[in-house]
Amino acid sequence: MSHHEMLEDEDRVELEHSDFDRMVQKGLSRRGFLKGSATAMGLFLAASPLAQAVASVTESKLMGFTQVPASTADTFVVPEGYIAEPLISWGDPILADAPEFDASGSQSAAAQAGQFGDNTDGMSFFPLSANHAVLAVNNEYTNYEYLFSHQGKEALSAEDVKNAQAAVGISIFEIKRNDQGQWKVEKGAKLNRRITATTEMQLTGPAAGHDLVKTAADSSGTQVLGTFNNCANGQTPWGTYLTCEENFNGFFGASAEGFTPNAQQKRYGLKDKSSYQWFTHDSRFDMSQNPNEPNRHGWVVEIDPMDPTSTPKKRTALGRFKHENAAVTVDDSGHVVVYLGDDERGEHLYKFVSRNTYNPDNMAANRDLLEDGTLYVAKFSAADGEIKGHGEWLELTYGKNGLTAKNGFNSQAEVVIYAREAATQVGATTMDRPEWVAVHPNRTTVFCTLTNNKNRGGEGMNQPVGGPNPRAKNNYGQIVRWWPRGGDHTGTRFDWDLFAIAGNPTVQEGLYAGSDNINADNMFNSPDGVGFDDSGRLWIQTDGKYSNEGEFAGMGNNQMLCADPQSGEIRRFATGPIACEITGLAFSPDQRSVFIGVQHPGEELAPSHFPAGGDSKPRSTIMVVRRQDNGVIGA
Repeated sequence: MSHHEMLEDEDRVELEHSDFDRMVQKGLSRRGFLKGSATAMGLFLAASPLAQAVASVTESKLMGFTQVPASTADTFVVPEGYIAEPLISWGDPILADAPEFDASGSQSAAAQAGQFGDNTDGMSFFPLSANHAVLAVNNEYTNYEYLFSHQGKEALSAEDVKNAQAAVGISIFEIKRNDQGQWKVEKGAKLNRRITATTEMQLTGPAAGHDLVKTAADSSGTQVLGTFNNCANGQTPWGTYLTCEENFNGFFGASAEGFTPNAQQKRYGLKDKSSYQWFTHDSRFDMSQNPNEPNRHGWVVEIDPMDPTSTPKKRTALGRFKHENAAVTVDDSGHVVVYLGDDERGEHLYKFVSRNTYNPDNMAANRDLLEDGTLYVAKFSAADGEIKGHGEWLELTYGKNGLTAKNGFNSQAEVVIYAREAATQVGATTMDRPEWVAVHPNRTTVFCTLTNNKNRGGEGMNQPVGGPNPRAKNNYGQIVRWWPRGGDHTGTRFDWDLFAIAGNPTVQEGLYAGSDNINADNMFNSPDGVGFDDSGRLWIQTDGKYSNEGEFAGMGNNQMLCADPQSGEIRRFATGPIACEITGLAFSPDQRSVFIGVQHPGEELAPSHFPAGGDSKPRSTIMVVRRQDNGVIGA
């Protein structure tokens, strides 16, 4: 039995006597309660007892709102006593000379480049004063069925490709709060900026200048054009925005007949065909002409939102994979730690530790902390049938843990460029699609959403069932949390459990019904976005099945929930319109406004007309939620 399936003798002793278990015995953490027996689940041998809860879910003292029911309506629902208003929608002008949204699907790429991008995702709030701020927002991708009058049913023209490239990337814009408490976009403000798939950027860190990132257009291997498929985000204490490149592979194709991706390209999902069709008019995205161009994407990009003239920097020390978000914390030692999920079935959970330390008295001195440091990948251990255990961060450094020329790695540049293969080499745990990571404000615990994994337990998948991934063909997802040993985020040991196992207790039994804190009134599937407010409330956003049928009966549209990490209670806070994903959240510093993203309402021509209603075209939108009494959100 492998290390991640069975604890070593030393770890078995630690399992009984660790600080983690003492916290549990004191009732300071809530353990996931699994319903049913090992026989009912069909996942573990009958001889392996199922881990049971050591504490029951109790009523939260942290949450003060009445949860909303599941909904299939084409609207955005919030609790009684709350107000939800649109802030900005796809196509709304940001730059001074940008036109208003054109619903015809025939506007120019130049117009789109001055407007708010499509499919809002992760975002961060940068205050300028109490009622004035900059909002930086990811625009992950674009829906051709709404972007173009031909709905993507025709071959794209060169102008179409430019239009699509202008609809993605980042939107940065100023907002102000009026006397009524409403936030409004400041069109044409001096800090407003669009960053797209053609914006100039710089590669930094170990991969910069390596032969694998050099192209005919950039012999230096340091100058890159564009960022796209930007999923979630991070925010540094020195005031920069981190945007994370996720499914970059989908934008590449190959014009050469018979082109076959190599093994390394296949590991990142690169294929000869692409539904986005960019490679048909932009040779950068044609792998048969530019095989190294994909290596220049799949990174975390650092942006200064306070300087519209600054060059975004791709921080290669953080590894190349399908980044979900970048959860930043400063360890007691002063080192900056970034937790990172790779959102694909059977991929891994990472962390980066900066080489140098954070200087709170000199923000400028911190600007390159993410350029140099150590990358790690997680390996989880658990006794048979248990959903708690220990873990180890395995170092991804050239020359260590088998990352040598003998195994195909010739430099640290190759380790970070092929981070997925490096993670496999060192024996990391394959996970159920690690999505967002969030660090509790007290920095004692870290949470990560594992959204789903239909391949878990599948034949030939090398994704065994057990530990933090306890279900085969996992349609619902779960949330794992861990405690760094001794509170040291730079250390290599941690303890973990499952905070919540999503499921449907109305139609399922055993583990598929969910953990003890899941019930018929708050159930959900595919937890995705996750983040904390200043009081330690955990906010959970979903990107799951909204059929409201079969295994997903009663779950309704995608939603945002609130959880108390101590009591374990989870309440539904908001529901979104038809066929949307709820993703991206940011709080104002006074915690009296929360910005929530509604992505792709009406995707695949589902009958949504959000947010304008009537017969309008559905548009990705940021909603601002506040209380009628101007109180703290969630309290």
